Amino acid sequence: MRILLVEDELKVARFIRQGLEAEGYEVDVAADGQSGEQKATGEQFDLLILDVLLPKKNGFDILHSLRHDGIKVPVLMLTARSATEDIVKGLDTGADDYLTKPFAFDELLARVRSLLRRGSDAKRVLKVADLELDTLSRRATRKGRRIDLTTREYTLLEFLLRKLGRLVTRDQLAKEVWGLDFDPGTNIVDVYINHLRKKIDQGSETKLIHTERGKGYFISDKNSPATRR
Repeated sequence: MRILLVEDELKVARFIRQGLEAEGYEVDVAADGQSGEQKATGEQFDLLILDVLLPKKNGFDILHSLRHDGIKVPVLMLTARSATEDIVKGLDTGADDYLTKPFAFDELLARVRSLLRRGSDAKRVLKVADLELDTLSRRATRKGRRIDLTTREYTLLEFLLRKLGRLVTRDQLAKEVWGLDFDPGTNIVDVYINHLRKKIDQGSETKLIHTERGKGYFISDKNSPATRR
């Protein structure tokens, strides 16, 4: 599960990120409202943890823009502003939950789990043909057979499934899965794709992980990507 944390206090951001990553979540951090909104609109996340008092653009305005654009990602407002009118404003603007600082990490974690559970099964369970990936339990199966994945393989598979049928370039995968600026001299993406392909496709008549030579990869039960982005 992928979480975007928009928080300008570096110590708080580091504390939350380390705690969530220890629980197995993938966490991206933005330190100001403008970059946070850009990431929230340009990438796909399962949850947004959003501070209110941010440089460049405040959390209320970000939330209003996201909801106006039809982005329905669950949002947890996290802020020192504890006045009733602020909480009401956040919830009325479209927040799903509101937690004030200071807070206990266990409470934050419980609220994160609760918000992620609210997603529909259609969003929680990603499917193509007879392959299923439960993004809450992080469990992959094909024809009911359990597929054991490393953390990196899981992240790679989830990203490909969320781009179902669409061509994804090697540099996109390097950035989104490894958080790297792609080095054309490395073959790390190809190595992990091969690992994943052996686990997913080996022994199955229908191959799901496909390569477009010189362009990238896509996952589909068809032989060509539906769209090319």
